[in-house]
Amino acid sequence: MTRALRPAIFFDRDDTIIACNDIIPDGDMGYPDLVQLLPGAGEAVQTLASAGFAIVVVTNQGGVARGRYGEDAVRAVHERLNDLLGGRVEAFRYCPFHPKGTVAEYTREHPWRKPQPGMLLDAATQLGLDLMNSWMVGDKLRDCEAGRAAGCRTILIGPQAGAHDGDDAVDFVAPDLGRAATIILHRSSGD
Repeated sequence: MTRALRPAIFFDRDDTIIACNDIIPDGDMGYPDLVQLLPGAGEAVQTLASAGFAIVVVTNQGGVARGRYGEDAVRAVHERLNDLLGGRVEAFRYCPFHPKGTVAEYTREHPWRKPQPGMLLDAATQLGLDLMNSWMVGDKLRDCEAGRAAGCRTILIGPQAGAHDGDDAVDFVAPDLGRAATIILHRSSGD
């Protein structure tokens, strides 16, 4: 007997769930003591988890390749984030590689680096996730491109989201995670 696949919400991390560029101008968040949820993020994640979605965070962490912090710092940020979210994140996937890095072992392209779908595909395999009924939510077009490549529906959030309305990789745009959660719940129950 095979286990039924579950739908998931794949979230980008920085400037999607947590504040990043307003705190760390270079965009490399490797400091657990600086982790702050964006307004409404905790409620949105709780609502979606309660609706039966697996919660997975997928994040490019090129700061490792640039020598700004190590993988231990990435894991510490994830631990702090999951504490703030009440332990609702089932899995974290991150890509420490960047083709323009300064740390030799991480300086290359990698199939987990968004817009490639590697992190989503790995999590789906490991957790038994139904990609066709899952969603990718992020603040960058590359997040949506990764979601589309994995077979998920996508939502681009943030003030710039409207500029990409109509892009093939973007199914929906939303100003924030609260509105994204509303779209997901509506579209998942009433397709």
